[in-house]
Amino acid sequence: MINSLNIKQVFIWVIFIASQILFAQNIILYNKAFCFMYVGFILLLPISVSRNYVLLIAAFTGFVIDIFYNSLGTHMAATILMAFIRPLWINAITPRGGYENIESPTAKDLGLAWFLAYSLPLVFIHLCLVFFIEAGGFHMFFFVIFKAITSTFLTVFVLIIIQYLFYSKGRFS
Repeated sequence: MINSLNIKQVFIWVIFIASQILFAQNIILYNKAFCFMYVGFILLLPISVSRNYVLLIAAFTGFVIDIFYNSLGTHMAATILMAFIRPLWINAITPRGGYENIESPTAKDLGLAWFLAYSLPLVFIHLCLVFFIEAGGFHMFFFVIFKAITSTFLTVFVLIIIQYLFYSKGRFS
């Protein structure tokens, strides 16, 4: 775990959480699209991190967000679900030969099209769970789906901007 999750990852986690609490919480478009950039930390974790550690990190991340959003486990449940599906989805979209020398699944390393195919479904699943829990059921199904779709696009758009501004391209790509 020390090799996979070092001090740099802890620092990045703090930045994602602080950015969500201080800034992204207030990024709302027409009361229909909300930005949940903290999911970017889970999405951008190195591929080599084991599933158990990703689940623990996701649980802790969701717990911290729940504390600041006062949402009683909503974000924790959604983040754990996304972290559980993440390795399955990475395996599903990985080509037969695999990837050469790729540490993290970033847009700069694997391309924008790959990152969109990777992140859009995971963020959508995460946000559907968050919004359906907040709605208290399926009685506002179409409104919740619309809100999840718009929030997914906003969140992924912000994550792409963050990657191109702050993440450096891998050595071998």
